Amino acid sequence: MAGKRKKPEDIVAKLRQIEVLQGQGMTTAEAVRHVGTTQQTYYRWRKLYGGMGRAQLKRLKELEKENQRLRKAVSDLTLDKRSR
Repeated sequence: MAGKRKKPEDIVAKLRQIEVLQGQGMTTAEAVRHVGTTQQTYYRWRKLYGGMGRAQLKRLKELEKENQRLRKAVSDLTLDKRSR
């Protein structure tokens, strides 16, 4: 059964929380369990969002949105050119 997807902001917050717990002497397994996720999920999140701050995450979202808009514009122009 699949769970709910977390928002990137929540993921970054959980990663930071795990880092704090590890700094207090907990092992990775204990810290991940304390936050309420699995080690596999933790490592996947760390690979995607590790070291990212909120400002960087916001910029990433803006760039993805702009990229999507530009792709749509290019595809529209390509369709217009082909239909002539």
